[in-house]
Amino acid sequence: MSHNSFGHLFRVTTWGESHGPALGCVVDGCPPGLLISAETIQQWLDRRRPGGSRFVTQRQEPDAVEILSGVFEDDRTNGLVTTGTPISLMIRNVDQRSKDYGDIRDRYRPGHADYVYDMKYGVRDYRGGGRSSARETAARVAAGAVARLVLPGVTIRGAMIQMGPHRIDRARWDWSAVDENPFFCPDPVAAKEWEVFLDGVRKEGSSIGAVLEVVAEGVPAGLGAPVYAKLDQDICSALMSINAVKGVEIGDGFASATLSGEDNADEMRLGANGQPVFLSNHAGGILGGISTGEPIVARFAIKPTSSILTHRRSISATGEEVDLRTKGRHDPCVGIRAVPVGEAMLACVLADHLLRHRAQTGRPGPADYPLHRA
Repeated sequence: MSHNSFGHLFRVTTWGESHGPALGCVVDGCPPGLLISAETIQQWLDRRRPGGSRFVTQRQEPDAVEILSGVFEDDRTNGLVTTGTPISLMIRNVDQRSKDYGDIRDRYRPGHADYVYDMKYGVRDYRGGGRSSARETAARVAAGAVARLVLPGVTIRGAMIQMGPHRIDRARWDWSAVDENPFFCPDPVAAKEWEVFLDGVRKEGSSIGAVLEVVAEGVPAGLGAPVYAKLDQDICSALMSINAVKGVEIGDGFASATLSGEDNADEMRLGANGQPVFLSNHAGGILGGISTGEPIVARFAIKPTSSILTHRRSISATGEEVDLRTKGRHDPCVGIRAVPVGEAMLACVLADHLLRHRAQTGRPGPADYPLHRA
């Protein structure tokens, strides 16, 4: 299988399967001299880790990261620093229950990648889905932790803004609430309502989809390129690569089609420091494929988990019509643990574009681009 890498100068390759001995990633292109530690990476992995509440899979994985290469003990700081060589990170699997998947060894779960994997490769790891499992995203979160080291002054945060048909009230948005409920929800009232709703979904043996939002603040203006390396193009590609994602939008996204030109335009004025101030951010921080300096806002839609306890009609690899249900431990709303994954993918894209910007222009950010005016 090819196509397991993404990025240009900051390049990430993930490896491993859901029920293999381990999974991980190789991060190539990280600049040297950055302070790094397993603890720094672990704090982000702990946010994605399974088994954290009754609303996610009860698979008990510590997701303990091991740094295998690309770092060296620095006498000046008494800590590890990046060396500029490939950073290899490994996360061991310790709680696989492959027997749970024996019944679907030759049967395709409706809505899952089972059938298309078999059609493409002629062989399928039915134990948890192999590479198609959301377990693979742990490696992405580890890579995202490294990417954040390349982005000083940039804050990347994510939240769940919709579960099934139930949306948050944006008037109640509170970033501090995100870490105070099991849904990464910025609306504490909605979070309480979602508990009741998802308990019902879980008890029925079903699943539900979600919409997530990721925001990057402090991104300098000028990242990206206007044609084949648009910043929003790469963000959309990265977010769409996450398991179960079926839609991505930047800024107002599809809602912008309902606006007039006057309403959609992000008007500008000069701020006290002589730098431009945008009066709105319908564009989500990106115009013409290049960052504006405003917060970058992206949303992505996650479909319901395909592994459910309800009987569904399907076919087998031997050409029979079958009814099947999936045993095992699964997320009733896989979107919950996708919030840290979305943050990580946005971090990787921004780190890559920052390094590409420096390579092309030799300049790190907006401070080197004074506003030219008569």
